Amino acid sequence: MTTPHPHQRGKLIVFEGGEGCGKTTQLEKIEAWLIESGWWEKLTHQGFTRRLTTREPGGTDLCQGIRQILLTPQAETMTSTTELLLYAADRAQHVEGCLRPALEAGALVLCDRYTDSTVAYQGYGRGLDLGLIDQLNGIATGGLKSDLTLWLDLDVEIGLGRAKERGKRDRIEEADITFHRRLRQGFAALAEAEGDRVVRIDASQDLGAVTAAIVAVLDQRFRQWA
Repeated sequence: MTTPHPHQRGKLIVFEGGEGCGKTTQLEKIEAWLIESGWWEKLTHQGFTRRLTTREPGGTDLCQGIRQILLTPQAETMTSTTELLLYAADRAQHVEGCLRPALEAGALVLCDRYTDSTVAYQGYGRGLDLGLIDQLNGIATGGLKSDLTLWLDLDVEIGLGRAKERGKRDRIEEADITFHRRLRQGFAALAEAEGDRVVRIDASQDLGAVTAAIVAVLDQRFRQWA
């Protein structure tokens, strides 16, 4: 019988992408794969203590309230700066109340969106200053970055079509198509600048092929982290 290692610092894996890219579905599939593949048992012997699935915005009870404000269409138009600061507030609470304690305790954390979304959506999409966004992300996270970000890249028109099929659209999905094209460019720029941390996944493939592509990346990373 293998003796487990003393717990190590956990790892933060983030699922990112534009509207309708399928990241939430893929996150759920990877949760199941971890068990079925036997990888979770191996990871526990390497010192990981538990699995945690969370999201931004809305990763804690307090953050749920911020999520409602951010995503629900309002009679009063929300300014881009207000939007940015609300995401930063959500992130600050999420990091201190959830992510950092879990990672320090040795958790493997799967997170639906994180800092790269703010760069893509509020920086490239809304056109806000990227330097300011980097500063705010630094304040909100205390320097906590993802260990791996999986960017599910999909043609904007296809993604918005999928989002529309789900029914009522949220405030972000209702933005014009040029906004969504710009944010896709933002994710592409991040993947080019930080290729080791941000990995592009072709989300135009069928569901199983997308999952297989993610599994291939994770299998490689888990071996490196071991």
